[in-house]
Parts: sequence; structure tokens; C-alpha cells
Amino acid sequence: MRHSLLLRLVAGSVLIAVCSIVATAWLAARSTSGEIRHRQGQTLARDARINDALLGYAASHPRWDGVEETVRGLARRSGQRVALATEGGTRIADSAAGRPPLPARPSAVVDPLAVDVSLGPGAATDRIDPRAAGPFRLPDPERVRLRREVDAQAACLRREGQRATVLAGPGGRPYLRREGGPTTPTPTATNPPGVPVGAPSGHHPSPQRAAFARSPGGGAVRLAGVARTPSASVPPTPSPTSPPEPGEGTQRPGSTPGIPPRTSTGVPTGAPGGGPAVRPSAVPEPPVRPASCSPDAPGPTATEKRALNQLAALVRQCRGSQVDVWLDETGTPAAPASAAECLAAARRTQLKSYVAPAALLYIGSSEDRTPAIDPYGIAGVTAVILVLAVGVSVLVATRMARPVRAVTAAARRMRAGDGSARVLVRAKGEVGELGAAFNEMSEHLDRMERQRKAMVSDVSHELRTPLSNIRGWLEAAQDGVADLGPALTASLVEEATLLQHIVDDLQQLALADVGKLRLHPEPVDVADLVEHIATVYRAAAEAAELVLTAGVTGRPHLDADPVRLRQAVGNLLANAVRYTPAGGRVSLRAYADGDDVLIEVADTGPGIAPEHLPHVFDRFWRVEKSRSRQTGGSGLGLAIVRQLAEAHGGSAAVRSEPGRGATFVLRLPRSPNRVWSH
Repeated sequence: MRHSLLLRLVAGSVLIAVCSIVATAWLAARSTSGEIRHRQGQTLARDARINDALLGYAASHPRWDGVEETVRGLARRSGQRVALATEGGTRIADSAAGRPPLPARPSAVVDPLAVDVSLGPGAATDRIDPRAAGPFRLPDPERVRLRREVDAQAACLRREGQRATVLAGPGGRPYLRREGGPTTPTPTATNPPGVPVGAPSGHHPSPQRAAFARSPGGGAVRLAGVARTPSASVPPTPSPTSPPEPGEGTQRPGSTPGIPPRTSTGVPTGAPGGGPAVRPSAVPEPPVRPASCSPDAPGPTATEKRALNQLAALVRQCRGSQVDVWLDETGTPAAPASAAECLAAARRTQLKSYVAPAALLYIGSSEDRTPAIDPYGIAGVTAVILVLAVGVSVLVATRMARPVRAVTAAARRMRAGDGSARVLVRAKGEVGELGAAFNEMSEHLDRMERQRKAMVSDVSHELRTPLSNIRGWLEAAQDGVADLGPALTASLVEEATLLQHIVDDLQQLALADVGKLRLHPEPVDVADLVEHIATVYRAAAEAAELVLTAGVTGRPHLDADPVRLRQAVGNLLANAVRYTPAGGRVSLRAYADGDDVLIEVADTGPGIAPEHLPHVFDRFWRVEKSRSRQTGGSGLGLAIVRQLAEAHGGSAAVRSEPGRGATFVLRLPRSPNRVWSH
């Protein structure tokens, strides 16, 4: 059963189907996962842009009032639904018409004081949105004044051939960015970033400490002259809209911006022992100083000082000790790394009233568009494919196996002796060709078997007659009935010679059948061959009162075994002399025809009927069985002629009309390059 064609085809088809399913699933999963990753990347980038836009709004507005237009614009540009809701679920703004239900899960939490790092990988370490300036946002007068000073410094640098750019920080503070080198001194261990406002006696700021300081290559800078954590209580948080006190942010003439004024003793006004603390409102605002290429940046304004004082107090409450707090070049508060956590907590407390409260961001449809994987559906489709593959395989295998089984059954019938076994051929292609080839083989074997049986019958008949004659005369002589005289002895010798001829001819045919008939080819002059054979048989022809003629056109030559060739032509002449009546004619002629040489033997005998022509070269075949003894011969001569012609790579043929004689033709190749078949 395991060698069954049907089973093999089904197993092969199932294996191919399984491999195809697995390969297709793998390719589909690979391409789908790549597409999903690509879409996820696009979705993440889109969500990050939407989240960043809303973070910017929240960082610059204390409430979400008026965000509806921003939400609609984001939805229009992204092609997605955008909605905001409070942490309690109250809808703030929604771009969808009709206010459909919100999605099950929010895409992000919009909180400028706790930025989602998954959507903002470039967020600061304290997770506070840098656009949240809060009380550090400069009013227009201070921003304009600082811009004039920084523009003057930039113009001076450009006149000296340097490239300088004026930028603005989140709170509106302008700062200078010079390409190719620092714009302000770099802070070092001996050049700290500055002295806080209200420094104790003996703490003398220098001009360098009262300016921006940049690291080489344009790194972070520090604005000195700002706050150290005071021991007093935290001042009230200024309102985002409260105006600065008159004169805040001004300096005495000749003083360095951002550094408290000094007394005559050199101690900053407001330091212990130096008088009351500095009140920015008491300092008149000087005119804008002339443009200078000095790297000193404008010092902190009154607004920034108030915010820094409040922030420093909040940091001190967290740390329990004094901590320097300053502004970097963009106007963003900074502190030593050891106080980073307290600074972040203090900034959140300070900015809480200046930014919008945290809100839930929803992006996309209210429906879950992520298709769920259905293992039962996948298994069902796989099963259907396998069933179809098995069904088609069984159908095809059955159609292929049916004729194969029929051929097998017919072959077994032939082995049992049924020579009529045939296969009904209906299929086309290779299977149909197999059935047709079997039928041809069966017919050939059946014909060969019939010929074998006929030959055995003919051989027994041909051998029985001379043997019976010899035995009968010998028994008669033994019994004294007959006298073994010369005549009887000659008759017995003739019968024995006939038996010898039959045996020799059968042996020669047997050798030819198995391909062991030996040939010894050599160049042969056909004219000499024809003349020699005609001379040999001329006496027999004259005895039969026949006229034998011979002729050759040209001087053809060929490569052949001369002995076997004389035997073949001699058999044809002997057959013609035997069957031509007295007074007839027998002719032998040869001529060249292209690459072949043709030898013809023609007679004027009774001829051969058309239905008998296909059997002329069969063994022991005669037109009239009754003539076998009168005409003599073994009945194998023409069969031997055909075998010898084919052994030389040629052929034997006959043409005849009843009453007009017959013509036998040998066609032999004369080229020495012909391949000998035996």
C-alpha cells in the first residue's frame, strides 16, 4: 500500500499544500509586520506632532478655553479625529461632529509639567515642557529693551566679521548665538556663573559673574546675579498678568546689567552691613548703552528676579539648605545637579497656575480598527485548502492510476498466455502513449508468437518429409525389399543434403535474430560480383530452359561482406530460376542510386498477388504450400536475404503483378561511414 501511486500522489500534494501554506503565511506575516511597523512609525510621528502642538498650547495658556480651533486644525491636517477630555472624562474639545463616544483608551496625557517621553523623546530630563515660561515670561517693555541691547551686540559682532544670530527663549528673553565660537565667557571653577541677589557681605560679584557664560561651541550658558535661596518665607507667586513694579530691571549708570548696585565700600546695596536690600523700583532705568562687542549679556529683569526669588524659596523648602538658582541663556531656570529633583518639583509648583491642567488626548476613531486575529478562521481556511488539495490529488491520481492498472492487468493476462490482451486507450498524453505502446507491443508479440508456431510447424514439416524418405528406404533395404543401388543412394544423399541446408539456414537466421551474425566488410566491385554470380547460376538456368542475363551500369563499388552478399544475391537468383517456367527470362543488373547501390533480380514467372507481397520475406512462407516439394528449397531463402540486407544497413523489397513476373531489389549503402547493424 505504501508504494501505491495514489497514496504517493496524495502525500506529495498534501506536502506541497502544507509547504505552500506555511511559506505564504510566513511571507504574508513578514510583509504585514513590516507594513505594520511602517504604519506604527507614521502613526507615532503623527501623534507626536499633535501632542506637541497641544503641549505648546497648554504651556502658554492657564486654561483649555479656546483650544477648540486648535483641535479642529490638527484634525484637519492629520485626517484623524482629535479630542481632549479631563482626567475625569469630561470632554474639553472634539473635532468629530455629533460628539460621538470617545475611544476606549487615550493616546496620551497632555501635561506640560509631565511630558510623555514616548511621544516626546527629546523632552527635558525634568519632563517639563520648555515652553512653559510661567512667571518668567517677560512683558513687552522688558523684552523690547533686551532685544535692543542684544541686537546692538549682534551688529557689533557682524561689523567685526563674525556671524551672530539673535534668538528668543520661551519667556521672550533674547540671547545671542555666535557661530564659530562662544559669545560670552565660559564659566570655570574660578569664574562661577554669578552672585545671587541678596548675597551676604563680602560676596563681591565681578562683571564676568554678572553676564551670560557659554561653553565652547555654543553650549549652555548661565545668567548670573540671580537668586540664592533666601531664609525668608516664600513670596507670593506673581500673577501671569501682574505688571512689573516701576523701574524693575533697571541699573545704575555705569553698573553691569544684572548685578546689584554697590555702596561706596564696594558692598552690594542690600547686603548685610551695607544698608537696606536692593529694591529694583528704586533704580531709574538708564538709556540703552552704546553698541559694544563686549560679551556681557543683559542681566535679569525685575520680572525674572521676582520669579527667581520665588523659585529659590521653593527649592530651599525642598532641600532644607541654600541652593544657587540661575537662568540659562534662554531664560530657563537652572540649578546644580544635586538639586535637580528639587528644582523640578519647585518649577512644577511655580508653573501650576500658569499652564493648563493635564488632559487626556484621543486620536483616531471611536471604533477599534485593529483587526483581531481569529485562530479558528485561519484553521478553517487551512483545512479547506488541504481538503481541496487532497480532493484534487485523489481525482488526478485516480485518472492516472486507472490506465496504469489496466496495463498491469493486461500484462498479467499476457503472461498467462492470452495473446489477445489489449488496453482500452481513452486518456491522452503520457498515460495514453503508455497504453498505445503496450497495445503495439502486445500485437507484435502476438504476431511473433503466431509466426513462431507457424515456423515450428513448417520446420517439422520440412524436416519430417526428407527424414521419412531416408528412414523408409533404409528400412526397406534392411528388410531386403529394396536394393541400395546407385540411384537410391543418390536420392538418399539429396534428401540428407536438403536437411543440412534447412539446418544451416535456421542456424543463420537464429544468429541474425540475436545480432551475432558476423560480417567481414571489404571493398567490393559490384560488376565483378554480378558477373561471378551470373556465371555460377547460368548452368542451372540453361537446364531449366531459361535465359539468364546480367548487366551493370557504370562501375559501382561498396563496402560489404562479399561472401554474405553473394549468398543473398544467389538466393534471389535461385528463387527466380526455381519459380520461372521454361522459356522464361531471368535478369540480374546493378546500378548506383545516390549513396546506395541497387541490385535487382527480375523474372517472367507467374508473379505474386498484392495480398501476398507483405509475407514474401517471412520464414517458410509459400504462395502454394503444395509446391514446396516440387520446387524444392527450405522456405527460408528470402528470409535470409532480408536479414543479410539489414545486417549491411540496407533493405530488401519486392514488386510484382500477377502474370507479369516479380522483381526483387537489394538496396545497400556504399559509404564506408555507414554503421553496421550486426
